[in-house]
Amino acid sequence: MKLSVWTYEGPPHVGAMRVVTGMKDIHFVLHAPQGDTYADLLFTMIERRDHRPPVTFTTFQARDLGSDTASLFSNSARAAFDRYQPKAMIVGSSCTAELIQDDPGGLATALNLPVPTIPLELPSYQRKENFGADETFFQITRHLAEPQEKTEDVTANILGPTGLGFRHRDDITEVTSLLNDMGIEVNVVAPMGAGPSDIAQLPAAHFNVLLYPETGESAARWLERTYDQPFTKTVPIGVGATKDFLAEVSCITGLPVRADESRLRQPWYSASVDSTYLTGKRVFVFGDATHVRSATRIAREEMGFDVVGIGCYNREFARDIRQLAKEIGVEALITDDYLDVEARIEDLQPELILGTQMERHIGKRLGIPCAVISAPVHVQDFPARYSPQAGWEGANVIFDTWVHPLVMGLEEHLLTMFREDFEFHDAAGASHHGGKASPLVEDAREAEVTGQTGGDVVVWLSDAEQELRKVPFFVRGKARRNTEKFATERGVTEISVETLYDAKAHYAR
Repeated sequence: MKLSVWTYEGPPHVGAMRVVTGMKDIHFVLHAPQGDTYADLLFTMIERRDHRPPVTFTTFQARDLGSDTASLFSNSARAAFDRYQPKAMIVGSSCTAELIQDDPGGLATALNLPVPTIPLELPSYQRKENFGADETFFQITRHLAEPQEKTEDVTANILGPTGLGFRHRDDITEVTSLLNDMGIEVNVVAPMGAGPSDIAQLPAAHFNVLLYPETGESAARWLERTYDQPFTKTVPIGVGATKDFLAEVSCITGLPVRADESRLRQPWYSASVDSTYLTGKRVFVFGDATHVRSATRIAREEMGFDVVGIGCYNREFARDIRQLAKEIGVEALITDDYLDVEARIEDLQPELILGTQMERHIGKRLGIPCAVISAPVHVQDFPARYSPQAGWEGANVIFDTWVHPLVMGLEEHLLTMFREDFEFHDAAGASHHGGKASPLVEDAREAEVTGQTGGDVVVWLSDAEQELRKVPFFVRGKARRNTEKFATERGVTEISVETLYDAKAHYAR
């Protein structure tokens, strides 16, 4: 385990909380010290849920370690059942509580509660959040699913959506619509929205739609082995993948593909004259493996982008991402350290980043547009509007989400180019706020210290700094670094306009 300012995944018990928070009539008793309860806030603060997660923490403190923490857990579990009256309970330890080895599973069994009690053994110091979600859903399914006959009509389960998932709520609606168009009813959506009685009904479906492998694959594989339920391998994110998904469902069920593409506008936009501006844009993709695979295909095949790098943070899927990288001729980056990602982005100098909330911050610092495609995300990626990633409408949403940062970046660049114009300089004020154009006041600063190389301080003179702002935003960082390198190698400590253009000529050879 490593401390970090930012982290792509929390410990496994956060994944378990993501599962139970989206479910009904189930309660999680977590043996944890007071400090580990921070995860409770994630769901109400970021996802803006109308209820707290169904989690009871034992919240032991340092002084409790000298006494009987096992009794503290047993008392908390009993009190949680009496208060919430769930139809099933899961019990486990946080990463800190794991060290004191109190065995929550055994302690809960000894209580003889009148509902199923499911123990979780999550290796907090070897695995992370997505594994915790996947393992929790698998254990719930294994304990609660009941043998039964298949439904008379063809039905499917949708597996994988959880709390704090990236657009999971809307993806469920979109995929349900795709299935309904083919005459397939949804039997159960799980874990999000399901209760213990719904989990018991999972074996009644004819097949499973594995929407998010990171959080549902173990359960899908177990259901396939135990109840002869095949599951889909294609995640329907993007036009091509959605068509492939429908073909796969047809192959599993024997039903003909029927698709209502009347809502699909992405291909029309992609084929428009204005979209030629997008062709060949250099793109870097990073996030969880499922969304990285989908985004890479969309970027290359549907948007005409040039994918210059890909990577993921969940090492369980590293082999898949490395194989994809090999196929498209780039080097895969498998890391959970955002500083490694930032270094790779600085090296590649893409024109657009497709990433997580972390890459959004990296893009802001480097002046590179970024569109979010994957968790972890912040509150703005849980919009009130219908905004799926999957299916036909998902393809429309993705197009808008990816193109807008590029378009707004171009607008920003144009405003920068005309910054010295009497209408557009900073002192002029906004016209829609009643501002009036005023003469441009020259910056009195003669120079600005912008970087260091070894022991030499590189100073940009004000005229060179202004000239650098005219360089397009998507290559400005590279131009700055090349110029500083050029100056340092020649012993130049003050960068003028002449130095800037000498460096440009040197690197253009």
